[in-house]
Amino acid sequence: MVRKWLGMCAWMMAAVAAHAGDEGVTPTEIRLGASQVLSGPLGPQTLQYGEGARLMFDAVNAAGGVHGRKISFTTLDDGFDPKRAVENTRKLIGEQKVFMLFNSSGTAQTAAVLPLLKESGTILFGPVTGASSMREGVNPHLFHVRASYANETERIFSQLKQIGVTRVAFFYQDDGLGKTLLGEVKKASAALNLPLAAEIKVDPAAPDFAAAAAATAQVNPQAVIVGTAGLTFPQYVKAVGTTAARPTFYGYSVASLDVINRELKDKARGIILAQIMPSLRNATIPVVAEYLKLLKDKSPDAAPSASQFEGFVHARLLVEGLRRTGRDLSTASFTRTLESAGEIAFGRFTAKYSPKSHNGSDYVELAIIDGQGQLRY
Repeated sequence: MVRKWLGMCAWMMAAVAAHAGDEGVTPTEIRLGASQVLSGPLGPQTLQYGEGARLMFDAVNAAGGVHGRKISFTTLDDGFDPKRAVENTRKLIGEQKVFMLFNSSGTAQTAAVLPLLKESGTILFGPVTGASSMREGVNPHLFHVRASYANETERIFSQLKQIGVTRVAFFYQDDGLGKTLLGEVKKASAALNLPLAAEIKVDPAAPDFAAAAAATAQVNPQAVIVGTAGLTFPQYVKAVGTTAARPTFYGYSVASLDVINRELKDKARGIILAQIMPSLRNATIPVVAEYLKLLKDKSPDAAPSASQFEGFVHARLLVEGLRRTGRDLSTASFTRTLESAGEIAFGRFTAKYSPKSHNGSDYVELAIIDGQGQLRY
């Protein structure tokens, strides 16, 4: 009898934990939260993601919310530290009782909080990471939006092979993101029989860009794939510019166009970036037109931002999922809704979910920075 009673208690505790996030849904509110990199070299870019998301949430709230519930979004700074990301996430789930984690940033940070998602039964929607390791199989608590780094890497190598480039170097910051991208680059390099001329890394705590530039010049590559984001990207490009090497630089979608333009100015011209969102110049795409209109309505003089737009699209897709779920919103009902949604399309941008895949979008295009600092697809 005692054993049966203990078993029932364990079951009840597990049931409570599995639906802990549902406390974040009240008759008038849906509470979202995120641990993000709001300070340091990646801070300015991540702040743009948040601005884009809030642009969407503010518009939804002004129109009455989702089925009468307003969306609140709390962000805590982890400074790109996985341990702080865990502390922040524990606080958001345990103390602030968020319904869902949204747009948390960083590969290592996302990996670090996965046990908390399982423990609490809380969903993380749209993390800013393209790591393939988080897309293998289905994590019931993780829903991706952006295409994977594998998708981006394959697109970059496909073009390099197509145009006849034979000397490719890879530069990266020796951290979770950099190591993840290195793994993807090695896979694509082997698959297309395009060996790397060099792997060049810097210590994130004390990056020596002069040494990295010298190592680059030594192999004189035709192209360098830059596996980093934030200020590290333009600082490396600047350093290479002081040498005799003149490679074409390729970057990932996590590289901020705004930061690159600000730091490199006219030297940004010719850099090629993988993009996992449609061009902001193409207002015939519904989600682009919606973003541009809301941005102009809020601030007529504001310049559109690629990073801001990505945050907006993440929020737009989440709102679509919440609307489709209906008034009876819970972790379980939201999951069922997305897993039965199939393809959700905003014009050319589509995301797909099913019980067998939470991977979202595989949309990738390459765009070159022109003389005006704009991306041309």
